[in-house]
Amino acid sequence: MIIVYGIPNCDSVRKARAWLAEQGLAYRFHDFKKAGVPEAQLDDWLERFGWERVINRRGTSWHRLPAEEREAMDAVRARAAALANPSLIKRPVVESDSNSLIGFDADDWQESLA
Repeated sequence: MIIVYGIPNCDSVRKARAWLAEQGLAYRFHDFKKAGVPEAQLDDWLERFGWERVINRRGTSWHRLPAEEREAMDAVRARAAALANPSLIKRPVVESDSNSLIGFDADDWQESLA
């Protein structure tokens, strides 16, 4: 089973969900805004990918953080920040039985999920 984690109004999440539908791949959507960030999953993503990849440092949520907080960011602080503000997490995060992916790239997804 494929699980897509994200926020429904995020453009990347919309593209990812449309791509999955086009491929005929069934998935379950986990809405960070409604269901929160699953802590065990977040811990796994941080360990597997590193906070620098999990946290979207290009988004407005990142830029709204005080400069001191951004400069002092590390894995522990990233975890707390992501739990407090799920919009900081790069989206979508996708998990299947064999892979985990962060962000939407059709070529990567084709190779890993289809």
